[in-house]
Amino acid sequence: MPKNAVLITGGAGFIGANYIPYFLEQHQGTTVVNIDKLTYAGDLANLEEVQQHKNYSFVQGDICDRNLIEQLFETYDFKAVIHFAAESHVDNSITNPDAFIQTNIFGTFNLLDVAKKHWMNGPNQVKKGYENCRFHHISTDEVYGTLGETGLFTEATSYAPNSPYSASKASSDFIVRSYFHTYGMNVVTTNCSNNYGPKQHDEKLIPTIIRKAITGENIPIYGDGKNIRDWLYVLDHCKGIHLVYQTGTAGETYNIGGRNERTNVYIANTICELLDELRPKETSYKAQITFVKDRPGHDFRYAIDASKIENELGWKAEETFESGILKTIEWYLKKYQKQ
Repeated sequence: MPKNAVLITGGAGFIGANYIPYFLEQHQGTTVVNIDKLTYAGDLANLEEVQQHKNYSFVQGDICDRNLIEQLFETYDFKAVIHFAAESHVDNSITNPDAFIQTNIFGTFNLLDVAKKHWMNGPNQVKKGYENCRFHHISTDEVYGTLGETGLFTEATSYAPNSPYSASKASSDFIVRSYFHTYGMNVVTTNCSNNYGPKQHDEKLIPTIIRKAITGENIPIYGDGKNIRDWLYVLDHCKGIHLVYQTGTAGETYNIGGRNERTNVYIANTICELLDELRPKETSYKAQITFVKDRPGHDFRYAIDASKIENELGWKAEETFESGILKTIEWYLKKYQKQ
């Protein structure tokens, strides 16, 4: 049995698959157990670089399976849980909310409750040897709802989720909070802005724009394309997560944002302009941009104030949007060339 093991949930997904290699680099003596259900959004090919790592193990399973989670805790004696696993696609939450309620709410509760049982004897009574155990919950800025043309989400912003996805994540955030205030459990939560970068699922906005562009299809943009998101390069996010995991204050929430507000149509135009340089054709890729019917409950603008994690923990995004999007496009071009 390893003396120092961490459970990472959803590690075959986009952010988790970027985080696990980073974690293993930073903690060479720690065993990482990755549990992932391998739904359509999970792909073990995202973790090829760590498959043979001596401190890495993969378990295909569901975080809603209480018996499995208890067995894993007994086997590995986890000292931390870093919880990425979630259903995350807003459009899918509109058509199939059930999966979001089950995984995002019940699954989070299940993990928390098993961890509490393993680490604690009762409220504010940590078992000997488990004093530094931590549960890190990864969440989203979508729990805050939508912004107008000005203002930023802070950790004090009231929750106002507008989709089944964001409502399920808001619920999980509150459950995590309750385990700190009721039981004294060592928890931290991070809420991030829109991530982009290598290993993201093809259904998401930026991979979709790249894929549609190079296959000559219409590039679909919802509504008038003026919805705004704050874009965060995934490795910057992973570094922020790790900093909070290591040094964040128990019970606190930290917002992680890239300070890169861009409209969806700007994103599409920028990607097309870069593709015009990287893979030129007779006409600009911009001619493929097509505006389609907006989705229900489409929030207008998200933007995060990352001052707390910057000032208290010293985190700062290293990538500009311009540098990050170029790296992203180059990664996807290599991926699609192999297919």
